[in-house]
Amino acid sequence: MINPSIDSLLETNDSKYAIVLNSAKRARQINAYYAQLNEGLFEYVGPLVETKLNEKPLTIALRELDESLLKVTPAEVIED
Repeated sequence: MINPSIDSLLETNDSKYAIVLNSAKRARQINAYYAQLNEGLFEYVGPLVETKLNEKPLTIALRELDESLLKVTPAEVIED
């Protein structure tokens, strides 16, 4: 079973496409955060929710989206 469910994610997000894009981008940031810990750099923000041992970055990102901890601003459209 997928946790959080797609229905609960759609309550706070516009579309499935937006969920995929935003969670993938945040998962990359979380992955980079864990990678930089070994180097002593602190360029990225770590997980905003409590994590379990061996929890994958995408699962963490989906839980952050579900709990509305991330503010997603739409990109500006450039008209010609």
